[in-house]
Amino acid sequence: MTVSTTSPADGVRVVTVDRPPVNALPVQGWYDLADAVRAAGRDPEVRCVVLAAAGRGFNAGVDIKELQRDTGHEALIGANRGCAEAFAAVYTCEVPVVAAVHGFCLGGGVGLVGNADAIVASEDAVFGLPELDRGALGAATHLARLVPQHLMRTLYYTSRTVGAAELLAHGSVWRVAPPHELMDTAMELAQEIAAKDGHLLRLAKAALNGIDPVDVQRSYRFEQGFTFEANLAGTADRVRDTFGKEV
Repeated sequence: MTVSTTSPADGVRVVTVDRPPVNALPVQGWYDLADAVRAAGRDPEVRCVVLAAAGRGFNAGVDIKELQRDTGHEALIGANRGCAEAFAAVYTCEVPVVAAVHGFCLGGGVGLVGNADAIVASEDAVFGLPELDRGALGAATHLARLVPQHLMRTLYYTSRTVGAAELLAHGSVWRVAPPHELMDTAMELAQEIAAKDGHLLRLAKAALNGIDPVDVQRSYRFEQGFTFEANLAGTADRVRDTFGKEV
């Protein structure tokens, strides 16, 4: 099962991604995640959503092997649209979304947490965009919501990662917890949020999105155009073919 939902506390819905070995999602997985988050937000009994993952890490982005198997552009277009749907679902979810991040949060994972309302991370969590090593571009829109502009650019150009403690120092992570306490810490925050009036929470979410200085959905789709250009030029395939190999 790639995406599942549970309701462990009053007003809180947990959406969990579980696709071994590294939670790299295929096209359908992104759509399934989007559907689960939207369904949770539409439920009048839900006042906060926790986005979590099972296994070794939070999310490793797009399933590169699915792209490699496709001889045309269908998988790339699907991945672009699926990611856009999932990221938008988190951003436009009618209630606040808390991301509970452990291990690696890469590529599409950054897209998800960058659009979340709050982030709780385990001590072993690392965040980054290895896009230039994967023949792609994108999610700088979301990384820019986590770190200052020049650090974002340095991380993007180098494909380096940044740890949870540093994001805590930048103010983009709410709490850093030991791995075994991650979900308890995330649930504590989610339940504090869920204790508020549901109607007011929905109004607050809409108001905060309305005053955002960057249109994250338009900005991300703009980035994706350059991913497709790299693919048409053959650059993406050349770089992507080195994935998983010694260079």
